[in-house]
Amino acid sequence: MTAKSHANVDAATVAALAHEPLDWRYKGLPVAWSGMTPAALLGADPFDAGAVGPLCTLDAAALDHNVRAMASWCAAHGVELAPHGKTHMSPQLFARQAAAGACAVTVATTSQARVYRAFGASPVIIANGVVDEPGLRWLASELDADPAFDVICWVDSVRGVELMTAALAGARRPLDVCVEVGMAGGRTGCRTDADVDGVVAAVSASDRLRLVGVAGYEAATAGDVRGYLGWLRATTLRLAGRFESASVIVSAGGSSYFDVVAEALTAWPADLSVRTVLRSGCYLTHDDGLYERTSPLRGELRPALTVWGRVVSRPEPDLALVTMGRRDVSFDADLPTPRGLAASVCERLNDQHAYLRLGATDRSSAEVGAWIGFGVSHPCTVFDKWQLIPLLDGDRRVVDLVRTFF
Repeated sequence: MTAKSHANVDAATVAALAHEPLDWRYKGLPVAWSGMTPAALLGADPFDAGAVGPLCTLDAAALDHNVRAMASWCAAHGVELAPHGKTHMSPQLFARQAAAGACAVTVATTSQARVYRAFGASPVIIANGVVDEPGLRWLASELDADPAFDVICWVDSVRGVELMTAALAGARRPLDVCVEVGMAGGRTGCRTDADVDGVVAAVSASDRLRLVGVAGYEAATAGDVRGYLGWLRATTLRLAGRFESASVIVSAGGSSYFDVVAEALTAWPADLSVRTVLRSGCYLTHDDGLYERTSPLRGELRPALTVWGRVVSRPEPDLALVTMGRRDVSFDADLPTPRGLAASVCERLNDQHAYLRLGATDRSSAEVGAWIGFGVSHPCTVFDKWQLIPLLDGDRRVVDLVRTFF
């Protein structure tokens, strides 16, 4: 992906999902929808039709707004966007991102890459090292079978380069790689210039790999983000002349510091052609917690995910038990937030229940049987709990039924 272009996804394969009948696999959906196709359910209201709860829904207007807002922000700041597809693992949602100008889909594993390749996605960024031989053989087969397929992954060790080179023996096309630089105390990535130089030398000596850029992840630790990005920039400049592509990929940018990334990793020297690629993913649905606090576009992006449950018990006057738990909603960053119940708070979760402590003014709205919607914190760990999610308009009518593939 060393030439600027929009990502591709096979529209026909994505559209075919609308014609697969629903069945018992998809929790929360009305029993009456079993045997029907998503295409036949456009305009239906899942709550009127008998949703059994818990149920996760997406807000179509918020989703569309967020796609446009992030695309506009990237264009204004001179950066490209390869959204992290692991956030939602939904080719339907990535198709919306690609239509708005995404340059690639980012994944973390070869298994995730296989999902997106099944829907014709290209380019694919595997924002990780790939050292397992079966995964590398699969990548080689994809590259050899499709001359138009582009893929990039990271390398951060000489041993990793050796494993990749051996596994790719016999492949007709080399695999593009970025040397990964990491933050002290953070996640993966080279920690010193000497480490970087050793990896680059090993890649240069490999006939199976091609060095096309430098990559990192600035949110792996609450350290000196600006200092780290300065090192990533300095590394790119220092390696000028070592890259094996006309245009250099420089990639960072999660969902909390992409403004700092854009500031640090643009305005390159005129004699160095650089593509600055963000990998933010959570902007798509935003949330009511983690990213509402940390996103550079907080206040502009809109929360698009809601997990609904019904009050199943009122064992105490100020306590409601709701049919939504750790199997249904994220809890790794914050507990869910009840919508429309400003005086109440979710105190804890069991596997299938939420403990909702009710303020005095909210008690009449939380009788047994009432539906309560909850905002989430950290959408990544909501999507993986749902295989099919209704995308609803402002009247709670189905616009689409979104499949995920975790």
